[in-house]
Amino acid sequence: MLQEIIATQPVIAADRFILRPLRKSDAGLIAMYTGDKRVATGTRAIPHPLPPGAAEAYVARAMAENRSEDVWALDGSDHGLAEVLGVVSLTRIEPDQSEVGFWVGPGFWNTGFASEAVAALVAANPHKSRTLFAEVFQDSQGSARVLTNAGFEYLGDAESWSVARGARVPTWTYLKKMV
Repeated sequence: MLQEIIATQPVIAADRFILRPLRKSDAGLIAMYTGDKRVATGTRAIPHPLPPGAAEAYVARAMAENRSEDVWALDGSDHGLAEVLGVVSLTRIEPDQSEVGFWVGPGFWNTGFASEAVAALVAANPHKSRTLFAEVFQDSQGSARVLTNAGFEYLGDAESWSVARGARVPTWTYLKKMV
């Protein structure tokens, strides 16, 4: 069972921030960012409008012992930035395969934070995965660039349901084989 191989999440250093496990105090900034329709519609699972308590529930799931997804905050507080700039995550698909997910707050778009976070997560490879997958909506070319900047290769087209959009959305799927 995949949940049996969950370990403590490491803190991962990047140049302008650290990636650290979520904590309860992150819920406010997460709610502020994910309450923005532009963030929600760029994801599969974030609803819009964001229901009361949704950010707190997300943080609680990310902190749970039996979680299926490891989530890290992009914490720039040591560099004079916000405690939460966005999040990056890994979801185990198989014991040696994980899926990468990420978003950053709109005020931090086009700063390279997402690329830096994904690159740091890939370099650390905390799940010790042999293969990483990621999926982005086709109308988010910036997110696709984040993946290709981290060495992901285009695998194919698909579609996924977006809760915020209330529709199936065309996606690009990417793959990174780890050495």
